[in-house]
Amino acid sequence: MIEKAILKLKARDTLSAEEEDVLREAIQRSEDVPSDRILVRPGEELSQSILLLDGLVCRYKDMRNGERQIMELHVPGDFLDLHGFLLKRLDHHVMSLVPSRVAFMPHARLERISREHPHLTRLLWLTTLIDAAIHREWLVSLGRRTALARLGHLFCEMHARLCVVGLAAPNGFPLPITQADLAECLGLTSVHVNRVLRRLREEGLATFRDSWVEILDSERLRRIAEFDPDYLQIERRPR
Repeated sequence: MIEKAILKLKARDTLSAEEEDVLREAIQRSEDVPSDRILVRPGEELSQSILLLDGLVCRYKDMRNGERQIMELHVPGDFLDLHGFLLKRLDHHVMSLVPSRVAFMPHARLERISREHPHLTRLLWLTTLIDAAIHREWLVSLGRRTALARLGHLFCEMHARLCVVGLAAPNGFPLPITQADLAECLGLTSVHVNRVLRRLREEGLATFRDSWVEILDSERLRRIAEFDPDYLQIERRPR
């Protein structure tokens, strides 16, 4: 049930069979959720953390004018609110963008893991640090990257993350969201996103149609987006 999460952790470090069993046993239940279901609301008291098993989920903040800013997209294998284990509440929404399946891990079981399995605890901590690194990259995109580089960087990032959990092809990946969703990720209008997508296509860099991103020229796209995957910590390193 949590194979994608195990693949994600194994991409960064070794994971023993005992640690895999500990993670599986820490799951209390799983649930299918429809698209646009709010899984966590700002300020609500948290007693469990949520693991995404399948689908696509976002973090976002609402603005007073009714707009929203998506701050991260989550792929299968991601914890959606692991930092809530310590914070006990979030300052933003977590919502499914498509029909998804999630699993729930009570904080009491996470506390036992932190006491009895220090190596596994460090790996889980690492996932929250990677989330923070993703947020920093998105901040750089919103503040400094051109619209073309923003979208290119997002496509490069999602491809790299989905490759880790076996959900991407060598030159493409599923992205079942709308141009309006992309606009909320990139801080652009839907019209602007449409123009950037057309430019990516015309320049032979990438296409986005029927919920599928095809990367036509990976090297050029990475260069234009200034994409360096080091922040995703995909390569194993001594820890």
